[in-house]
Amino acid sequence: MAGVFENAIRTFLSPIGELLDDDSVSEVMINGPNEIFAERKGLVYLTDCQFPNEEALMAAMRAIAQSVGRVIDDDNPILEARLPDGSRIQVVIPPMARKGTSVAIRKFSKDDLTLTDLIKFGSLSKEGARFLDICVFLSKNIIVSGGTGSGKTTMLNVIGRRVPETQRLLIIEDAAELQIVTEHVVNFETRKADPTKGVKEVSIRDLVKSAMRMRPDRVIVGEVRGDEALDLIQVMNTGHDGSMGTVHSNNPLDACTRLETLCLMGDTQVPPDAIRKMVASAMQIIVQCNRYHDGGRRTSHISEILGLDEHGNYIARDIFRWVQTGRDPETGKYIGEMVPCNYVPSFFNDIVVNKLPFPKSNFIAPDWAIPLLNGSKKKAA
Repeated sequence: MAGVFENAIRTFLSPIGELLDDDSVSEVMINGPNEIFAERKGLVYLTDCQFPNEEALMAAMRAIAQSVGRVIDDDNPILEARLPDGSRIQVVIPPMARKGTSVAIRKFSKDDLTLTDLIKFGSLSKEGARFLDICVFLSKNIIVSGGTGSGKTTMLNVIGRRVPETQRLLIIEDAAELQIVTEHVVNFETRKADPTKGVKEVSIRDLVKSAMRMRPDRVIVGEVRGDEALDLIQVMNTGHDGSMGTVHSNNPLDACTRLETLCLMGDTQVPPDAIRKMVASAMQIIVQCNRYHDGGRRTSHISEILGLDEHGNYIARDIFRWVQTGRDPETGKYIGEMVPCNYVPSFFNDIVVNKLPFPKSNFIAPDWAIPLLNGSKKKAA
């Protein structure tokens, strides 16, 4: 039956078939039947593809909804689903979508990227990649932060694969996107409610609570965007060191504030001050991913969270940061690199005790980068 639905979906989506088959296209955005954009290498282009009419586009969305046991109609105008190849699709239909049925398809990546690939792409330096590898080995809690399309899931995929194979890893997601392959991994995916069929919702919070009774060494929550943030923070604070997740935010400090806000969204009775202390205690490493105006996706910060200061504010210290040194006049691409920030992390002794080959000199900023680092600090302030 799955094959029948897959063939039907491909038939209905034939107007954008060339975009779905093009590995250089990472996302397809449909703004009604006659306006279809594609993202290549981080930049968005208008394509020549079109659906015959609104009815044909709507028929394609109904076929997709049917394939995942869902309905999209006037009573259910929003669809969030996963295509047979793993790509994620979000749909909003008229009258909410004023230009016609609006669709965003985030394509499933067929590449099993590694830290070496991120270095090759210019997203990480060799020292930054090695440091992240060490953080995973030392079971530091890691949050990958960034905006939409900044490469958060890719980064979590890469560092999640570095978890030692002797550890039991439980992965919880709204829609299965992570492709972490290791010896002992268990994947959970949420379920939407369907009152017409008597199907109850199974949320991330439900799955996190179940995961805690299944002897995890580490827990990964694919995307934290609701009150399940509190459950992830509690996981990190109760002996499951090395747990990870992603969150939407603009910088490492904002990531802490965002998690705090999400923790308070539910019906929790925990006071805000206690929540803030819990977040500050749980957060250890923030990996900030950004999509720049030249289309490049880069790791802009690797930072350590050191708790709260005397005023109750989060303390973040940048360990590595990407700095721009110029711009290619022909391609428009930014020129720059990730550099250390003259800060030695608080757990450096753990690196020494475990005899990991990462000398303290790797944290020393080169002389040429110091003015750039100081300048970006002033700009941020």
